[in-house]
Amino acid sequence: MSSHSTTADSTAAALSAASLTAVPQIASFRRIVVKVGSALLVDSARGALRHAWLAALAEDVAALHREGKEVLVVSSGAIALGRNLLKMPKRPLKLEESQAAAAIGQIALARSWSEALAHEGVTAGQILLTLGDTEERRRYLNARSTINKLLELKAVPVINENDTVATSEIRYGDNDRLAARVAGMASADLLILLSDIDGLYTAPPNDDPNAALIPVVPRITAEVEAMAGGAGTELSRGGMKTKIEAGKIATTAGAHMVIGSGKVKNPIRAIETGARCTWFLAPANPVASRKRWIAGSLEPRGVLHLDAGAVAALRRGSSLLPAGVKKVEGEFTRGDAVVLRGPDGAEIGRGLVAYDHDHAERIRGRSSDEIATITGFEGRSAMVHRDDLVLGGG
Repeated sequence: MSSHSTTADSTAAALSAASLTAVPQIASFRRIVVKVGSALLVDSARGALRHAWLAALAEDVAALHREGKEVLVVSSGAIALGRNLLKMPKRPLKLEESQAAAAIGQIALARSWSEALAHEGVTAGQILLTLGDTEERRRYLNARSTINKLLELKAVPVINENDTVATSEIRYGDNDRLAARVAGMASADLLILLSDIDGLYTAPPNDDPNAALIPVVPRITAEVEAMAGGAGTELSRGGMKTKIEAGKIATTAGAHMVIGSGKVKNPIRAIETGARCTWFLAPANPVASRKRWIAGSLEPRGVLHLDAGAVAALRRGSSLLPAGVKKVEGEFTRGDAVVLRGPDGAEIGRGLVAYDHDHAERIRGRSSDEIATITGFEGRSAMVHRDDLVLGGG
């Protein structure tokens, strides 16, 4: 047996043991974000909305609403609906074609959600976000204020990326990460990702008949990332990599996350009544507002690789000093968000870096007393100050 197989088996065994811990119950959560993908909402063969499925999901949302839960929906589907209404050819769309399709589809999507929820006695409100609305602190606070007011008024915000103006350079890239970012922005305590797969498996279930579903993931480790396609790679197993990325954002911001199948009617009720799914647990200590924003940064500009001593110091509440940084990657400037990785490659946190890339490269591994001599100016003694740092669970 290969060492890779042995590692995967041992990781699966550990996760199986962890799954014996109590599985969270949806009824115990207060503010819930539900993410719905295009493939679930839109019939790709006909390019038409699945009205019966949406009506059943609206029943689920309304049921949570009646129980006193605050619910937000992150819904894809605008481009898929728009291209059908415009009778666009079945080929990859050019940017301006996607934007035009979104302009048409957003109206249809909003109307469909509004009608489905109204049938259940619930008012819907539409919010369209761009990347800057969550990456820039002032716009983040404005969007959060709007969300909070809608929830206060007992409405359900229906949120999507504003694809009419988004380009490949300024977009989230997927609504899994957008939903996680919204969960952090709204201080939600649960993110439900409805998917075409019912959870995280030890291997791709279509390729491996022995693949086992993992019911509970206490903490997203490098091994868990590898199951989804590998940390730091662009490879993906059925979109699972983006869901793990979403899990890191959501759980670090203090929200549990569950991946469940959306291929059934009333999918939230199905999860509540014991359907197969995977829970990703958030650490017990919720992070403060500013740190929640840092934790969920979708566009980190670089990576700092740390030695074991630095990781231990951070866990004790210290700042990150240059001496503990082994390697610097990326092109970033002072104040940008960077990912912090431990010796095993696992992401341990994110923070706002105090130095430009060039200076960070020159002072890494050196004592803070040497900074002024190396850079020519008196900079901060910490590469990332603890007030600008958020660690993941574990």
